[in-house]
Amino acid sequence: MASAFYSKFESFASVDGPGVRSVLFLCGCPFRCLYCHNPETWTTKGGKEITSEDAFKLLSKYKPYWKNNGGITISGGEPLLHMDFLIELFKLCKEKGISTCIDTSGAPFTKEEPFISKFNELLKYTDLFLMDIKAPNEELHQVITGKSNKNVLEMFDYLNEKNIPIWIRYVLVPKYTDSKEVLNQTKDFINTLGNVKRVEVLPYHPFALPKYEELGIEYPLKDINMPDKESLAYAKELLEFER
Repeated sequence: MASAFYSKFESFASVDGPGVRSVLFLCGCPFRCLYCHNPETWTTKGGKEITSEDAFKLLSKYKPYWKNNGGITISGGEPLLHMDFLIELFKLCKEKGISTCIDTSGAPFTKEEPFISKFNELLKYTDLFLMDIKAPNEELHQVITGKSNKNVLEMFDYLNEKNIPIWIRYVLVPKYTDSKEVLNQTKDFINTLGNVKRVEVLPYHPFALPKYEELGIEYPLKDINMPDKESLAYAKELLEFER
Protein backbone atom coordinates (compact mmCIF):
# COMPACT_ATOMS: atom_id res chain seq x y z
CA MET A 1 0.00 0.00 0.00
CA ALA A 2 1.35 3.42 -0.98
CA SER A 3 1.99 6.17 1.53
CA ALA A 4 2.78 9.88 1.44
CA PHE A 5 3.78 12.62 3.86
CA TYR A 6 1.28 15.33 4.69
CA SER A 7 1.52 18.58 6.63
CA LYS A 8 -2.12 19.04 7.63
CA PHE A 9 -5.70 18.33 6.71
CA GLU A 10 -8.87 20.41 6.80
CA SER A 11 -12.17 18.75 7.52
CA PHE A 12 -14.35 21.61 6.26
CA ALA A 13 -13.04 23.69 3.34
CA SER A 14 -15.13 25.75 0.95
CA VAL A 15 -12.55 27.10 -1.54
CA ASP A 16 -10.84 23.89 -2.71
CA GLY A 17 -13.32 22.60 -5.24
CA PRO A 18 -17.10 22.26 -5.51
CA GLY A 19 -19.10 22.38 -2.30
CA VAL A 20 -17.62 21.52 1.07
CA ARG A 21 -14.38 19.53 0.84
CA SER A 22 -12.09 17.61 3.15
CA VAL A 23 -8.55 18.53 2.10
CA LEU A 24 -5.23 16.77 2.65
CA PHE A 25 -2.06 18.82 2.10
CA LEU A 26 0.81 16.61 0.93
CA CYS A 27 4.50 17.45 1.35
CA GLY A 28 7.06 18.06 -1.37
CA CYS A 29 7.10 20.62 -4.19
CA PRO A 30 9.60 21.44 -6.97
CA PHE A 31 8.45 25.07 -7.19
CA ARG A 32 9.45 27.88 -4.86
CA CYS A 33 6.74 30.41 -5.64
CA LEU A 34 7.47 33.91 -4.36
CA TYR A 35 4.04 34.12 -2.74
CA CYS A 36 3.72 30.50 -1.56
CA HIS A 37 1.47 30.35 1.50
CA ASN A 38 2.45 26.78 2.43
CA PRO A 39 6.28 26.82 2.68
CA GLU A 40 6.07 24.09 5.30
CA THR A 41 5.07 21.70 2.49
CA TRP A 42 8.17 22.23 0.33
CA THR A 43 9.89 19.16 1.79
CA THR A 44 8.77 16.14 3.80
CA LYS A 45 10.58 17.46 6.88
CA GLY A 46 8.07 17.76 9.69
CA GLY A 47 5.41 15.89 7.72
CA LYS A 48 3.44 12.90 8.92
CA GLU A 49 3.41 9.68 6.91
CA ILE A 50 0.02 8.21 6.04
CA THR A 51 -1.14 5.32 3.86
CA SER A 52 -3.78 5.73 1.18
CA GLU A 53 -6.21 3.60 3.20
CA ASP A 54 -5.70 5.62 6.38
CA ALA A 55 -6.03 8.86 4.40
CA PHE A 56 -9.35 7.63 3.04
CA LYS A 57 -10.57 6.82 6.55
CA LEU A 58 -9.38 10.19 7.85
CA LEU A 59 -11.08 12.24 5.14
CA SER A 60 -14.22 10.25 4.41
CA LYS A 61 -15.50 10.35 7.98
CA TYR A 62 -16.50 13.96 7.28
CA LYS A 63 -18.79 12.90 4.43
CA PRO A 64 -21.97 14.03 6.28
CA TYR A 65 -20.75 17.64 5.91
CA TRP A 66 -20.29 17.44 2.13
CA LYS A 67 -23.98 17.12 1.21
CA ASN A 68 -24.55 16.61 -2.52
CA ASN A 69 -21.62 18.32 -4.25
CA GLY A 70 -18.72 18.12 -1.78
CA GLY A 71 -15.92 15.60 -1.55
CA ILE A 72 -12.17 15.11 -1.14
CA THR A 73 -9.41 17.39 -2.45
CA ILE A 74 -5.70 16.58 -2.35
CA SER A 75 -3.49 19.66 -2.27
CA GLY A 76 0.07 20.42 -1.26
CA GLY A 77 2.85 20.89 -1.77
CA GLU A 78 2.54 19.02 -5.03
CA PRO A 79 0.21 15.99 -5.07
CA LEU A 80 1.49 14.64 -8.40
CA LEU A 81 4.76 13.70 -6.71
CA HIS A 82 2.76 10.92 -5.04
CA MET A 83 1.08 9.13 -7.93
CA ASP A 84 0.71 5.66 -6.40
CA PHE A 85 -0.81 7.16 -3.26
CA LEU A 86 -3.26 9.26 -5.28
CA ILE A 87 -4.36 6.36 -7.46
CA GLU A 88 -5.04 4.11 -4.49
CA LEU A 89 -6.82 6.84 -2.52
CA PHE A 90 -9.01 8.03 -5.37
CA LYS A 91 -9.88 4.48 -6.36
CA LEU A 92 -11.22 3.97 -2.83
CA CYS A 93 -13.15 7.24 -3.17
CA LYS A 94 -14.78 6.21 -6.44
CA GLU A 95 -15.80 2.85 -4.97
CA LYS A 96 -17.83 4.88 -2.46
CA GLY A 97 -19.09 7.45 -4.98
CA ILE A 98 -17.02 10.30 -3.51
CA SER A 99 -16.11 13.36 -5.60
CA THR A 100 -12.35 13.74 -6.12
CA CYS A 101 -10.24 16.80 -6.88
CA ILE A 102 -6.50 17.48 -7.21
CA ASP A 103 -5.00 20.91 -6.58
CA THR A 104 -1.76 20.86 -8.59
CA SER A 105 0.83 23.18 -10.10
CA GLY A 106 1.40 20.71 -12.93
CA ALA A 107 5.15 20.84 -12.28
CA PRO A 108 5.82 17.06 -12.31
CA PHE A 109 3.84 16.41 -15.51
CA THR A 110 5.58 14.62 -18.36
CA LYS A 111 4.45 12.39 -21.21
CA GLU A 112 7.35 10.07 -20.48
CA GLU A 113 7.07 6.77 -18.66
CA PRO A 114 6.39 5.77 -15.98
CA PHE A 115 4.59 9.03 -15.15
CA ILE A 116 2.17 9.18 -18.06
CA SER A 117 0.80 5.66 -17.58
CA LYS A 118 0.18 6.36 -13.91
CA PHE A 119 -1.35 9.73 -14.75
CA ASN A 120 -3.76 8.13 -17.22
CA GLU A 121 -4.75 5.65 -14.52
CA LEU A 122 -5.29 8.52 -12.09
CA LEU A 123 -7.57 10.28 -14.58
CA LYS A 124 -10.02 7.36 -14.30
CA TYR A 125 -10.69 8.34 -10.69
CA THR A 126 -10.34 12.15 -10.79
CA ASP A 127 -13.33 14.42 -11.29
CA LEU A 128 -11.63 17.81 -11.32
CA PHE A 129 -8.23 19.50 -11.38
CA LEU A 130 -7.54 22.85 -9.74
CA MET A 131 -4.59 24.56 -11.44
CA ASP A 132 -2.90 27.93 -11.14
CA ILE A 133 -1.53 29.97 -13.97
CA LYS A 134 1.51 31.33 -12.16
CA ALA A 135 2.54 33.30 -15.25
CA PRO A 136 1.62 33.06 -18.94
CA ASN A 137 5.19 33.23 -20.25
CA GLU A 138 8.44 31.39 -19.56
CA GLU A 139 10.49 34.34 -18.34
CA LEU A 140 7.99 35.52 -15.73
CA HIS A 141 7.27 31.95 -14.65
CA GLN A 142 10.99 31.47 -13.95
CA VAL A 143 10.99 34.60 -11.81
CA ILE A 144 7.91 33.61 -9.81
CA THR A 145 8.55 29.88 -9.33
CA GLY A 146 12.24 29.35 -10.04
CA LYS A 147 11.31 26.80 -12.74
CA SER A 148 10.19 26.55 -16.36
CA ASN A 149 6.50 26.42 -17.24
CA LYS A 150 7.02 23.83 -20.01
CA ASN A 151 5.58 20.92 -18.01
CA VAL A 152 2.71 23.07 -16.76
CA LEU A 153 1.65 24.09 -20.27
CA GLU A 154 1.92 20.48 -21.44
CA MET A 155 -0.39 19.40 -18.65
CA PHE A 156 -2.94 22.08 -19.49
CA ASP A 157 -2.90 20.93 -23.12
CA TYR A 158 -3.11 17.25 -22.19
CA LEU A 159 -6.11 17.73 -19.90
CA ASN A 160 -7.75 19.79 -22.63
CA GLU A 161 -7.20 16.96 -25.15
CA LYS A 162 -8.74 14.50 -22.70
CA ASN A 163 -11.57 16.96 -21.88
CA ILE A 164 -10.90 16.68 -18.15
CA PRO A 165 -12.58 19.56 -16.27
CA ILE A 166 -10.33 22.13 -14.65
CA TRP A 167 -10.73 25.24 -12.55
CA ILE A 168 -8.05 27.88 -12.98
CA ARG A 169 -6.88 30.29 -10.33
CA TYR A 170 -4.72 33.31 -10.99
CA VAL A 171 -2.93 35.16 -8.20
CA LEU A 172 -2.78 38.91 -8.84
CA VAL A 173 0.60 40.09 -7.52
CA PRO A 174 1.48 43.79 -7.86
CA LYS A 175 4.60 44.40 -9.98
CA TYR A 176 4.56 40.78 -11.19
CA THR A 177 1.23 39.55 -12.58
CA ASP A 178 -0.96 42.65 -12.64
CA SER A 179 0.11 44.38 -15.87
CA LYS A 180 -2.35 44.58 -18.75
CA GLU A 181 0.16 42.79 -21.00
CA VAL A 182 0.48 39.81 -18.66
CA LEU A 183 -3.25 39.68 -17.99
CA ASN A 184 -4.04 39.66 -21.70
CA GLN A 185 -1.46 36.93 -22.31
CA THR A 186 -3.19 34.92 -19.60
CA LYS A 187 -6.60 35.49 -21.15
CA ASP A 188 -5.34 34.46 -24.59
CA PHE A 189 -3.96 31.21 -23.17
CA ILE A 190 -7.16 30.39 -21.29
CA ASN A 191 -9.12 30.96 -24.50
CA THR A 192 -7.19 28.09 -26.13
CA LEU A 193 -8.64 25.64 -23.59
CA GLY A 194 -12.13 24.19 -23.94
CA ASN A 195 -12.20 22.27 -20.67
CA VAL A 196 -12.03 25.23 -18.27
CA LYS A 197 -15.14 25.37 -16.12
CA ARG A 198 -14.16 28.26 -13.90
CA VAL A 199 -11.54 31.01 -13.61
CA GLU A 200 -10.97 32.85 -10.35
CA VAL A 201 -8.64 35.78 -9.67
CA LEU A 202 -7.16 35.76 -6.17
CA PRO A 203 -5.55 38.85 -4.65
CA TYR A 204 -2.01 38.37 -3.38
CA HIS A 205 -1.71 38.64 0.40
CA PRO A 206 1.26 38.43 2.80
CA PHE A 207 -0.56 36.42 5.46
CA ALA A 208 1.98 33.57 5.29
CA LEU A 209 4.79 35.81 6.57
CA PRO A 210 4.66 34.34 10.11
CA LYS A 211 5.21 30.86 8.65
CA TYR A 212 8.38 32.04 6.90
CA GLU A 213 9.64 33.66 10.07
CA GLU A 214 8.96 30.49 12.05
CA LEU A 215 10.82 28.38 9.47
CA GLY A 216 13.70 30.86 9.25
CA ILE A 217 13.07 31.53 5.56
CA GLU A 218 13.31 35.03 4.10
CA TYR A 219 9.97 36.13 2.66
CA PRO A 220 10.71 37.47 -0.85
CA LEU A 221 7.65 39.71 -1.21
CA LYS A 222 7.74 41.49 2.13
CA ASP A 223 7.76 44.88 0.38
CA ILE A 224 4.81 44.07 -1.89
CA ASN A 225 1.36 45.28 -0.88
CA MET A 226 -1.95 43.66 -1.70
CA PRO A 227 -3.42 44.76 -5.06
CA ASP A 228 -5.70 47.79 -4.97
CA LYS A 229 -9.42 47.49 -5.63
CA GLU A 230 -9.19 48.92 -9.14
CA SER A 231 -6.50 46.47 -10.28
CA LEU A 232 -8.34 43.53 -8.79
CA ALA A 233 -11.64 44.57 -10.36
CA TYR A 234 -9.98 44.94 -13.77
CA ALA A 235 -8.38 41.50 -13.58
CA LYS A 236 -11.61 39.87 -12.44
CA GLU A 237 -13.59 41.52 -15.23
CA LEU A 238 -11.05 40.35 -17.81
CA LEU A 239 -10.43 36.79 -16.68
CA GLU A 240 -13.18 35.41 -14.47
CA PHE A 241 -16.01 33.22 -15.70
CA GLU A 242 -17.91 30.09 -14.74
CA ARG A 243 -19.66 27.65 -17.03
